[in-house]
Amino acid sequence: MNEKVVLAIDPGTSKCGMALVRRNSSGAIELLWHEVVKSDSIVEKMNQAIGVEPFQLVIVGGGTSSQNAVRQIRDKFPSTGILVVDEANTSYQARERYWEKNPRRGWRRLLPATLQVPPEPVDDYVALILAERVLMAE
Repeated sequence: MNEKVVLAIDPGTSKCGMALVRRNSSGAIELLWHEVVKSDSIVEKMNQAIGVEPFQLVIVGGGTSSQNAVRQIRDKFPSTGILVVDEANTSYQARERYWEKNPRRGWRRLLPATLQVPPEPVDDYVALILAERVLMAE
């Protein structure tokens, strides 16, 4: 199995989650960079991600504002491959992933993670989950 690096984007109307992810030669998934950005700064942040590590594919969640995101990417990166994927259940999974990385304290430990809204946006975790789905399916 070869190493593969992808940039995943969870597009929204005002903000987008972005995650640069590598599947290494042993098949393990590694998060290289992630951020929640303004929707109008996708291209600028893609350039930042390329500086971390060049990617072979951009994965875009097919929900809100996906057409606008794809248009921005195609305008500035015409030779980059784009894969639009289904976002079903990613928001709930992203909440769970957030709480795994940021353990709940105090009374928050008593309630299920899926019933709690994290104190910050989790769009970058959604992007990570989109990347994992594609990389694990290959």
